[in-house]
Amino acid sequence: MYLEILEQVYLGNTVYDYLYSALMITGSVVLVVIIKAILLARIRSVISRTETDIDDQVLHAIEKNIMPLLYYSVLYIGMIRLNLNPVISNILEVAGVVFAVFFGAKLLVSLILFFIRRYWRNKGVEEEKSNTIVLLGTIIKILIWSIAVIILLDNLGVKISGLIAGLGVGGVAIAFASQAILGDVFNYFTIFFDRPFEIGDFVIVDQYLGVIEHIGIKSTRIRSLSGEQLVFSNSDLTSSRLRNYKRMYERRVAFEFGVVYQTTADQLERIPGIAKEIIENIEQTRFDRAHFASFGDFSLIFEVVYYVLNSDYTVYRDIHQEINLALKRRLEEINVEFAFPTQSLYVQKVE
Repeated sequence: MYLEILEQVYLGNTVYDYLYSALMITGSVVLVVIIKAILLARIRSVISRTETDIDDQVLHAIEKNIMPLLYYSVLYIGMIRLNLNPVISNILEVAGVVFAVFFGAKLLVSLILFFIRRYWRNKGVEEEKSNTIVLLGTIIKILIWSIAVIILLDNLGVKISGLIAGLGVGGVAIAFASQAILGDVFNYFTIFFDRPFEIGDFVIVDQYLGVIEHIGIKSTRIRSLSGEQLVFSNSDLTSSRLRNYKRMYERRVAFEFGVVYQTTADQLERIPGIAKEIIENIEQTRFDRAHFASFGDFSLIFEVVYYVLNSDYTVYRDIHQEINLALKRRLEEINVEFAFPTQSLYVQKVE
């Protein structure tokens, strides 16, 4: 009697086939639940004791995206052995492709964004730059999901060659129309990753100078020394010769001074040593050289070179002032006068 019941046919399948598929689905679901409850729990307890957060993120991404695929795979394997209506079979296959592409794209997006955020966090990216992370994350999502849609359509039998060609032509037209804007956006990422300057850096661009105040997606704003705000497109900055004084670790200083022609040779010989002694006795300086350089129109010219071991402009001016005052005092002590523009007029009496 039981065999007769099992052998009865409904919708092209015996009762036995239905029971076998149901048991297969139930057993597989139980197995997946056990894997999730026991195996993943043990893995989670192990990785919770590690210092890195990479394994935690990978496990979380797998649990959110791979487990739903396993549940659907169980349902698909249990039902595919039945003699199903062609419409239902097609629905199962299409659903399988949609599930695989959807969760695969989600897994890829989550992992890529995690590693990008982790990279920037290790680089010490400030919180105010989070707009950049959001923008880049949006671009990555659009790119991955666009590829996922193309893969999905291709697997569903849609002819995508014409669609891609049309999108390519449209993309070229849009790129030409927004070439300047796209150039500024790409140069923004160049600035962000290459980091030739940062907010707070003192820079000189051509004849303009000031402090970087804001780095935007299209433009960068600089606060000039006179108070006004200078706005540069990102393309202008990346194509310009920019001097970043914030990155200057020491400053080379070369200056000249002249003494009168009445100075004796012995006095001239002592002056380079005096300049060297003055500079070496001042903190945050390194003496390079001092020489009697040339004979000027109205003075004997000395050239002195030294380094200020500090990038601060005010520190440099204070040190140079101290050197000038010390030179003035020391040359007065040895009766040497600084030269100034003079002319001598000789009048010859004609009888």
